[in-house]
Amino acid sequence: EQPRACRSGPAHCGCRQRVLGHSLISPVVGSILPTMDVINQRDAVPFTTADGSTIRELLAHRNSSIRQQSLAEARLASGQATTPHHHRVTEEIYYILSGTAQMTLGPLSRMVGPGDAIAIPPGLRHSIHNTGPSELVFLCTCAPGYEPTDTFLESSSE
Repeated sequence: EQPRACRSGPAHCGCRQRVLGHSLISPVVGSILPTMDVINQRDAVPFTTADGSTIRELLAHRNSSIRQQSLAEARLASGQATTPHHHRVTEEIYYILSGTAQMTLGPLSRMVGPGDAIAIPPGLRHSIHNTGPSELVFLCTCAPGYEPTDTFLESSSE
């Protein structure tokens, strides 16, 4: 007999697979076989974070078997900037897909564009300002995974 998938699907699964990541249930002694979590950007629901960016969470503990990190697509309209903020626990990497921006990390600031990856250590104040004429699109990875309770906004004058 072939392994069977949980009928409710990974987004609505109420069984123990939610804790383990959505899996196939093998008929052999009820063992659990991992599946491949694939989330398409078009299927990820956008939301606005505390810092003001629009995020589509692609992979995280909330929607996949991933437990120690997260991956999101972030967007900022032309002229928009995130509120300066830091994360006490989380380290981040921004990877610029399109657009140009001024990245500020602690006391340092520089222009970034497509292909640039920016390392953001925990505890360091940062913000990104879209300086280009088009939307800024970048990937954001967080380890441990993104939690809104680990975002601490700072005033622009601090």
